[in-house]
Amino acid sequence: MDIASPTLGALARWLEAPGDPGPWVVETSGSTGKPKRVLLSRAAVQASIELSARRLGGSGRWLLALPETFVAGLNVITRSLAAGVAPVRLADHDSFAEAAAELGPGGFVSLVPTQLHRLLDTDAGVLADFDRVLVGGGPVDPALRARAAAAGVRVVATYGSAETCGGCVYDGLPLDGVGLAIGTDGRVRISGPTLFGGYDGAPELTGEVLVDGWFLTSDAGRLDEDGRLQLLGRIDDMVITGGVNVPAALVARRLREHPSITAAEVLGVPDEEWGNRLVAFVVARPEDGALAPGPKAPSLDELRDWVGDAHPRSWAPRQLITLPDLPLLANGKTDRLALRELVVAA
Repeated sequence: MDIASPTLGALARWLEAPGDPGPWVVETSGSTGKPKRVLLSRAAVQASIELSARRLGGSGRWLLALPETFVAGLNVITRSLAAGVAPVRLADHDSFAEAAAELGPGGFVSLVPTQLHRLLDTDAGVLADFDRVLVGGGPVDPALRARAAAAGVRVVATYGSAETCGGCVYDGLPLDGVGLAIGTDGRVRISGPTLFGGYDGAPELTGEVLVDGWFLTSDAGRLDEDGRLQLLGRIDDMVITGGVNVPAALVARRLREHPSITAAEVLGVPDEEWGNRLVAFVVARPEDGALAPGPKAPSLDELRDWVGDAHPRSWAPRQLITLPDLPLLANGKTDRLALRELVVAA
């Protein structure tokens, strides 16, 4: 087996080491604060490998299109190694299509929503050759999923975190042996064999989120009548503005449904009058952007009306910042701290 990077080689040795090799350490993305060092046992990683393959109906070679140091990259590497072959690394190729050609039809790839959105513009036919395209690290909007389905791309929306060894809920349903519950505060809770062992050097923080065998996530959610998880956003995304609780993630989803918007995020920031005000960060489609021919991005009043047509008017954002692109972290997630700094600068 050709091991193309030090990380791949180290993981191969860790998976095959006799006895207990100790935990593998991955860092959280740090999208909302200081990254944490998460300790994953080999048993948890192996459980993730086995349960994922069972849900997907098989295993095989993976294309590595995500950073190796994050949990999603760890999963791609270990699942490919468990199938007896090293993954194909996008970093070793000039294009996604070239990497997919080396992989061959029928393999697997894990992406974040931003990658899926862009690849549907450039390589939809290539994506359709994959057995499954796992998409995690953020919400998969219904419009994006419908667009992928129309192109013949078999998407599986995954939910999880470094603390759960990555995605452990597929298309809203937990993997076999994984517990899923909603706390009285609306917080999503996860249990099962893929849970982490704790945070490196932070026993107090570990005790706050690992309670009676359950990992208390930072996400708010609910279970529908079929028992499928519906995410409402992060607990700290519930913005209290003017005395009203507003789920910022649902507002952002509504903004992304606007025909002139290609990407959007919504944050709550302190405000003297409202307590907090909702700020919308949007990226206009190229033909609608201020730097391209055609009309400019929608105005704040237009977007307020757009949100108000689907949700209570009190959910409408009170400030608009138009950007050429959303700032991203190395793992493809939106850099929310950078967005907050933009509000200060504005």
